[in-house]
Amino acid sequence: MPWYPSVSARRVCAAVAAAASLTLMLGGCTSYDRHTAEDARNSAKKGAALAPDAVDCARTRCIALTFDAGPSEYTPRLLDTLKKEKVHATFFLLGANHVVKHPDLVRRIADEGHEVANHTWSHKILTDLDADGVREELTRTQEAVEKITGHRPTLMRPPQGRTDDRVSEVSRELGLAQIMWSATAKDYSTNDSALIEKRILDQAEGDGIILLHDIYEGTVPAVPGIIEKLKKRGFTFVTVPELLAPGVAEPGKVYKP
Repeated sequence: MPWYPSVSARRVCAAVAAAASLTLMLGGCTSYDRHTAEDARNSAKKGAALAPDAVDCARTRCIALTFDAGPSEYTPRLLDTLKKEKVHATFFLLGANHVVKHPDLVRRIADEGHEVANHTWSHKILTDLDADGVREELTRTQEAVEKITGHRPTLMRPPQGRTDDRVSEVSRELGLAQIMWSATAKDYSTNDSALIEKRILDQAEGDGIILLHDIYEGTVPAVPGIIEKLKKRGFTFVTVPELLAPGVAEPGKVYKP
């Protein structure tokens, strides 16, 4: 069963996350070849073209809104907001106690045009597992999503963004590209919706990927303001596949703005 910090544990969680981030930077133990949305577009197969009604992110200031670790009881309100704003997002879903608990929400996410992606089964740190462990974490969610929607995800996000050659190889075998982010509100550390909004607005950039969680009380109320203000700045919201089009995310590769 995945663990998420209660309000009383958020300060400790934030401190641990900061320490872990520093350790990773110093140790370089999660180094990987980074590919951008522009790289994907430039590597599109000869003759590949955008759909007639698709946004051309090579010419438009695009940004992708993504949500991790749901769905949850907060997701219906989020979906209502996205529908009202005519924004499609990418949802990296968690299998245990989320996908299996909310199949109707998984189906609704897919039916309303959002990208359904994989965030593992139980939020284990994949770099701590052997190949079979990584495979199980990803495959169980793949199968659960396919059972509900009829389609297997092609994108995944490793918990805490931790990946390595072993994780990349298993992802390649399973047909999953790895998607990181450029903007995060660290919404696991606060329920202050105004602060969550400010953090995202301060980090927003063209070809960016926003990381939020639809499992925390303060996150979903921040989304309308984020969308409104970024639209006023000239951003167009797209899913991750739309951000890369006409290129396609290649299994095993890591995409990070």
